[in-house]
Amino acid sequence: MLRAGGRAALRVGPRGRELGSGGRRRCCSSGPDGLKQTPLHAFHRQQGGRMVNFAGWSMPVQYALSHLESHLHTRRHCSLFDVSHMLQTKVFGRDRVKFMESLVVGDIAELKPDQGTLSLFTNEEGGILDDLIVTSTSEQHLYVVTNAGCRDKDWALMQGRAEELRAAGGDVHLEVSENALLALQGPSAVQVLQTGVSDDLAKLPFMSSAVMDVFGVPGCRVTRCGYTGEDGVEISVPVGRAVELVELLLRDPQVQLAGLAARDSLRLEAGLCLYGNDIDETTTPVEAALVWTLGKRRRVTMDFPGAMVIVPQIKGKVKRKRVGLISTGPPIRPHMPILSPEGRPIGEVTSGCPSPCLKKNVAMGYVESEQSRLGMVLAVEVRKKSCPALVTRMPFVPTHYHILK
Repeated sequence: MLRAGGRAALRVGPRGRELGSGGRRRCCSSGPDGLKQTPLHAFHRQQGGRMVNFAGWSMPVQYALSHLESHLHTRRHCSLFDVSHMLQTKVFGRDRVKFMESLVVGDIAELKPDQGTLSLFTNEEGGILDDLIVTSTSEQHLYVVTNAGCRDKDWALMQGRAEELRAAGGDVHLEVSENALLALQGPSAVQVLQTGVSDDLAKLPFMSSAVMDVFGVPGCRVTRCGYTGEDGVEISVPVGRAVELVELLLRDPQVQLAGLAARDSLRLEAGLCLYGNDIDETTTPVEAALVWTLGKRRRVTMDFPGAMVIVPQIKGKVKRKRVGLISTGPPIRPHMPILSPEGRPIGEVTSGCPSPCLKKNVAMGYVESEQSRLGMVLAVEVRKKSCPALVTRMPFVPTHYHILK
């Protein structure tokens, strides 16, 4: 079987330069404003997308539907998001697992063919460099998807480690995929997609992946995952067929285009972290309530960056913890102070918005560990007024991932 988008992959040449097919240099498309553009940029504008600067990319924040309408449509039907700004990397070579486990906290060796996992790049201080999805494909490579905002940092990290391993006699090399990446999310997403594929998607569980033809477009990698808390898929599609596939999906009236605004409120309702807001290089996985990303074997071997800091925190104590908060009244926004019942500052909001589904404010932030107990009534300072906020379990809205029994 051909690798997904094989002809659209970049290989790394001498001095780490990215080379395209036949050794030609390639680069991201950019507009007159200097912002990078995805392969769907012109299509977004044709569809009335309101474009904004997101991590140096020109991306649609919304379309004809309002933010609220788009959010609720995703929860009730399904929406299509362009996430092509994210970095897609393929890792080849017999030492590919050793390479990846030298950078992340997860147990990559235990992954079955075409199974993936959410993991974290960490530094020696235990801080989170980025969150990512790693899939061990049946085509003998790892498929890695990392965040757009960390694109340059992540590429430099992976490239540098690959060079170190090769210098020590290791066998690993990287390819950057130029495929577009689409996220079809919502309760009817798989029903819509099933009409255009021959594979039985009921047998494709959450965090698993397969290469297939999608509505006649060959070489698409379909991964059962997403960032909304709903069932859905991400489709890595050859760049020259991306607009065609989007148009075919939009023929179904259940599918609507959605932008960054809905994506952010959907992920917050699902209790999912946004890198740069809720996690960063100063945050450890334990503080961020992401202990579940640490592979059990990796906790014992302690051979990932920052293990000497992170592992002792699991059974010990940390000064602060990420918590969920629910409140009524004025909206809660990032950087607002979180107060103890006595009115003492104990932390800060990292993400917050009115929840379209709950009709209440939802937020997450970091507070002193002693103030993180579920059910505690804290407060958030909104425009110099103290507003009660209840420490609540996340996700705020139930998730609907496709888990096989």
